[in-house]
Amino acid sequence: MTETLTHPSRRLFLGGIGSMLALSAAGCATMPPVSQTPPAPPAPTFPAHALMMYRAMPEEEFPVPAVDLSELDPRYYREVVDYQTDEKPGTVIVDTPNRYLYHVEEGGTATRYGVGIGRAGFDWSGRAHIAYKREWPKWTPPAAMIERQPELEKWRHGQPPGIENPLGARALYIHQGNRDTLYRIHGTGEAWSIGSAVSSGCVRLVHQDVIDLHARVRPGSTIVVIG
Repeated sequence: MTETLTHPSRRLFLGGIGSMLALSAAGCATMPPVSQTPPAPPAPTFPAHALMMYRAMPEEEFPVPAVDLSELDPRYYREVVDYQTDEKPGTVIVDTPNRYLYHVEEGGTATRYGVGIGRAGFDWSGRAHIAYKREWPKWTPPAAMIERQPELEKWRHGQPPGIENPLGARALYIHQGNRDTLYRIHGTGEAWSIGSAVSSGCVRLVHQDVIDLHARVRPGSTIVVIG
């Protein structure tokens, strides 16, 4: 009787193990699924000199944040370049078609900056001079601009300086003779706009670049805008 009872139990036990092995081999075992999430792409890397040039500037009257270099094309990084011109050192040359501004230096070189320029229909070219320059200027929109954009009426008598002010950290004011052309070289926090035609006739540089340019340019310097 003992043998008769034991053998079926042993057969059932071995059979159960065989079934489990078969299920596991068939992929039916209840194992946790393996994650198929792709790895995150590596963070972009930027040259050390660019990170330094376009660093945050908390020492400014209105702290300037670092430039988001993912929005700034590297060809528009500030750079000293060879530049042959008949213009004397200290001259500012705006190459509108190529979206560059040059500050002419000694020895056939210039400091080159990337710029954004005026939209078609608002652009300007010619020869003039930098009448004066301002740190953290107040912005007063021209009457014609207020007519086109009535929401600017609140700034008819001037928008206070600050990081949101359209002129940004610095402004250079362009005159022809004794006449204010109403065009400016100024700062912007919109790095993506450098290399584009977006502003109403003015030449814009990122804050860090216009701060550097402002320190180089002397009032009375010639400016040549190539259309």
